[in-house]
Amino acid sequence: MKNFLDYMPQREPFLFVDRVVEITDSYIKTEKQVKADEPFFAGHFPGRPIMPGVLICEAVFQSSSILMSNRAGTTSNDGRIPLITRISNVKLKQVVLPGDLMGVEVKLKEILGQAAYMSGKVKVKGKTVLTVEFTAMLVTETV
Repeated sequence: MKNFLDYMPQREPFLFVDRVVEITDSYIKTEKQVKADEPFFAGHFPGRPIMPGVLICEAVFQSSSILMSNRAGTTSNDGRIPLITRISNVKLKQVVLPGDLMGVEVKLKEILGQAAYMSGKVKVKGKTVLTVEFTAMLVTETV
């Protein structure tokens, strides 16, 4: 894949994808190396840093935006942005710590109209740390 940043609107310091490992029309696998100096670790939790579950979810959602834009053949500057419209069945099974390499997988299950129904999974060292089901849409930006 070309520069994956062309397919997503997020940028540092709110970027939770480091690279795309694999992508098809209905599947994407990405990676995020969790560094000890990530800004959120300063407050979550001082002296015992744990990556917030919502940010692990965000890595899934950012990966899905690359999948959706790539599938649609658009880039992030075509005027549409990916928005999450539903989140369900979030299961946090393990913690993510500084130094962990997150493997993020997103599968497109179904498209109905403009809604893309997907599932996501995050693994660290072969163990599942998070699963989530969600719906997203590419929508025109409003200012």
